[in-house]
Amino acid sequence: MLTLTVASMFLLLFFVVFGENGLIDLNGLKVERDRLLQKNSELEQENISLYREIGRLKNDPKYVENVARQELGVIGKDEVIIKVKKQKRPAKIERRRHLLYPDNGKGPCEPGEFEKSG
Repeated sequence: MLTLTVASMFLLLFFVVFGENGLIDLNGLKVERDRLLQKNSELEQENISLYREIGRLKNDPKYVENVARQELGVIGKDEVIIKVKKQKRPAKIERRRHLLYPDNGKGPCEPGEFEKSG
């Protein structure tokens, strides 16, 4: 009789811990809940930020102008865009520079050194 009672208690404990909706499932649900709460908090912060931006876009012409300039490349009526292309030195000039400055540009050659390096 005692063994039957102990076996029943063990079986009941086993189902409480490992069974469907047991303690292991409860722990997993708590972890999932915490993850969802964190995600919800992040989304709330993003919503607040978006509402503020919407307000600025509706009411702040300077902000709208700034966004248009940065994101769309819009310019004002009296503004002119000047694009400066960075030019690459031709290879010939680089070779000459190497001959004139054999110590990698640290200074000019010593007299007679130009003939040695060629």
